[in-house]
Amino acid sequence: MSQSKKYAFRVFQADSGWKTEITRRMTATKTVVSKSHDGFATEAEATAWGEEALKGFLGKQAERNKRKTEKHLKAKSIAAAIAAESGESDEDFPDDDDEELG
Repeated sequence: MSQSKKYAFRVFQADSGWKTEITRRMTATKTVVSKSHDGFATEAEATAWGEEALKGFLGKQAERNKRKTEKHLKAKSIAAAIAAESGESDEDFPDDDDEELG
């Protein structure tokens, strides 16, 4: 069974046959179902679907994360360019850590 720490799939017998669920770990104690499919005649069919669906699901998540990272980096570079253009730097803004406690 193909698994990652965060995403996995489980196969079990339901009333209408075998059912497969792609699950995601939200916390150490909470797991949510991200995708499911039921009505499989055999456990082997359900497992095969689960493996393929999990691969596709993880692929889509990786693409989505890549797009979001690129968008974030682009926004960050634009903000840095605007700050540099206006002559501002980190030294112009004092940190709370730099203040002495009195």
